[in-house]
Amino acid sequence: MFIEPPWYVTRMPGGVGGRGREASSYPDSLHKDDMNIEYKVNAPVTADQFIELLRESTLGERRPINDRECMEGMVKNSNLMVTGWNDGKLIGIARSMTDFHYACYLSDLAVHREYQKRGIGKRLQIITQEKLGPKCKLILVAAPAANSYYGHIGFQNNPRCWVLDREKNISS
Repeated sequence: MFIEPPWYVTRMPGGVGGRGREASSYPDSLHKDDMNIEYKVNAPVTADQFIELLRESTLGERRPINDRECMEGMVKNSNLMVTGWNDGKLIGIARSMTDFHYACYLSDLAVHREYQKRGIGKRLQIITQEKLGPKCKLILVAAPAANSYYGHIGFQNNPRCWVLDREKNISS
């Protein structure tokens, strides 16, 4: 029987394989800054909100924002999403898939252009890491323009990452 550790994200019905997501606000003492940004964990995000944010963050250049079915699946099947909101508008997201114990793949880190360089992306990553177990690694593939950013906040570069595009097949 699995007993949820205190850092585990409690789930509600829905999501991947019937496993849902918790929707909670980050503690009040830590979640608002001078711009009144509110950080939430697994709050509902629509495909439209996600697409708009990707367009306004430049990440949309590298995501299939014109493939609605894909975008809906990306939002629906993530099991850890930390979001930043300003007056009800989605202005930042850290979208991840994780087992909470060993590995967390941070697939998308996006902050609206108007809010960049204010520590929002870093805060999204900090909250993401806080939701993971004590041995869980945070893994990401950096966007070309952001590659130099991650080293100074503690990430180690791993040259052993490999990507197989969907149109390619594993060869024998």
